[in-house]
Amino acid sequence: MSDGAEVTAAAIARLAGVGRAAVSNWRRRYTDFPRPVGGTEASPAFSLADVESWLRDHGKLAEAPLREQVRRRLESAPEGHGPALVRAGEHLAGLRELLNTDPLAEARGALDRMMRETGPAAAFEQLLADYFEANPRQHTLTPEPTAALMARLAGPGESVLDPACGSAELLAAAAAGAADASDGTGVSGGPGVSGGPAALYGQETDPLLARLAALRLTLRTASATGRCAVDVRTEDALRTEPPADAPLVAAVLCHPPYNERNWGHDELAYDPRWAYGLPARTESELAWVQHALARLRPGGTAVLLLPPAVAARRTGRRVRAALLRKGALRALLALPPGAAAPHSLPLHLWVLRKPDGAADAASRLLLMDAAGGRTEGAEPPPWERTAAAVLAAWRAHDAGESVPEQPGVCATLPVIDLLDEEVDLSPARHLLPSGTGTDAAALASVRAELKRTLRRTLDLTATDDPALPDRQPAAPGSAALPEATVGELARTGALEVHLATADPVTTVPGDVVIPVQGRGAAYVVAEGEGGVRLGKPLCLLRPDPAALDAWFVAGFLRSTANTRQASSYASSSSRIDVRRLRLPRLPLERQRAYGEHFRLLAEFEAALRRVGELGGEFVQGMFDGLADGTVPPA
Repeated sequence: MSDGAEVTAAAIARLAGVGRAAVSNWRRRYTDFPRPVGGTEASPAFSLADVESWLRDHGKLAEAPLREQVRRRLESAPEGHGPALVRAGEHLAGLRELLNTDPLAEARGALDRMMRETGPAAAFEQLLADYFEANPRQHTLTPEPTAALMARLAGPGESVLDPACGSAELLAAAAAGAADASDGTGVSGGPGVSGGPAALYGQETDPLLARLAALRLTLRTASATGRCAVDVRTEDALRTEPPADAPLVAAVLCHPPYNERNWGHDELAYDPRWAYGLPARTESELAWVQHALARLRPGGTAVLLLPPAVAARRTGRRVRAALLRKGALRALLALPPGAAAPHSLPLHLWVLRKPDGAADAASRLLLMDAAGGRTEGAEPPPWERTAAAVLAAWRAHDAGESVPEQPGVCATLPVIDLLDEEVDLSPARHLLPSGTGTDAAALASVRAELKRTLRRTLDLTATDDPALPDRQPAAPGSAALPEATVGELARTGALEVHLATADPVTTVPGDVVIPVQGRGAAYVVAEGEGGVRLGKPLCLLRPDPAALDAWFVAGFLRSTANTRQASSYASSSSRIDVRRLRLPRLPLERQRAYGEHFRLLAEFEAALRRVGELGGEFVQGMFDGLADGTVPPA
């Protein structure tokens, strides 16, 4: 008899780590395969319990970890994954017992064991991560390291508000306090220095997210020293007038929705929050900025994560000018791309302070480009170093200390100098250019490196190089090899699969990192390059060296045919299902032979890329040097 939890053929394929065709084949071949209990003829549904039992009896399903057992039950719950997760969270928080008649009763045992092993808060965090991994396009999350940096920039505060809280990443970072510096900034101090804030307030338009946020914060603060009130409301912060007795808060953290047109421009035209000017219809972000200031007590701090266009759009120049004149905007900090979605943009952190009447409190603005000051094409520094530099610069500026000017990276500028016709506050526009080395000696060094790299590319194209063998290609079809999917290899222990959205994993040498969305290719983490936390949208494979060669894995995962068959095209951009990628089944020695070919090809590609970077740097340096007189025409 079905327990109410049902799965489709596609879900069965995911459970077993095989393709849909294999499930269809099992239904034809095995007379004892479970019969459909619902769905349609074209898309039948099966009892999850019956399917798991059949897969286990036929050796196609090992005993899943507790987290996986619970996740399957939540995903297949009749009311949907999200509402089921809410009920699981209420059970973990002791707010609601899962009764025997509850469709989730089958998961209660595994859920309770998870709670005993990890604690209720950690168990809920794991299940919440699984939910967002299963629904990546529906929610915009603030990565934990970015949220931690924002909380520390805001500073200690007994009350914190997020008016667009989503699933409460920012409020959770504020609740985490400063017991240690393991949040990725490397600098101690922040909200909750003395045990955390006393009150956390959130607003969210999505009822499901609001409930998940409230549960997350309730579980996180349950074991904290001292009492912390949690108040998360389902409401539109811009359109909902706060109650007359609504408290002003010490800090506001916000990662608002971007580029909204229907934010309430017409009905809110005379709202008293627009003390710095009515935001244009196209400037919803500046409405959130002013809402944050309106909810602060005098002297309180707001930190908002905004797209770079907000600092430069002409439609927002009057509001930006007013924020500068009245001393509300204190710092504008450009982060490297990848700090949060959209990951291709260098998002900005705006740090604001509610004016409290102090004279000359904001005569200068801190501008910082955390990704600046590097040679074009150079790898960005680790996030920990970037976050620590941003935080140190802000704290020095906020304390009234002198912040050393770094060309291309950091400067404090008089507010009066920024109040021109455009009021463009983009840091890169106002920072002095970083030293590009346009003197003759520096250009000679670039030219020497360019020559060495060109020679290396020529060496790698030699016909006697093992990476490019001088032999006839094999006839089509003659090199067909037996294959296994990444999912099958993971179940056998030959490798581990870690997704950035689910696992806080740090790279080690020998790991294979592959982008699951957008452009990019699989690569192997080299010696001395580990220790970096995996970020979106990446997946990490950790091969067992006794079973798989890392470069063999990376090379075959890069195959065009491989990535095409494992990609989905539900939107304008493709997304790779890593577990569907395939690798040939070969002895380790043959793998290493392939791996050496792939490694040398990757080295050749890197050399070609470096040639382009050096060539561009040399040519631009010559133009600049000739133009500014540092390089003579001779």
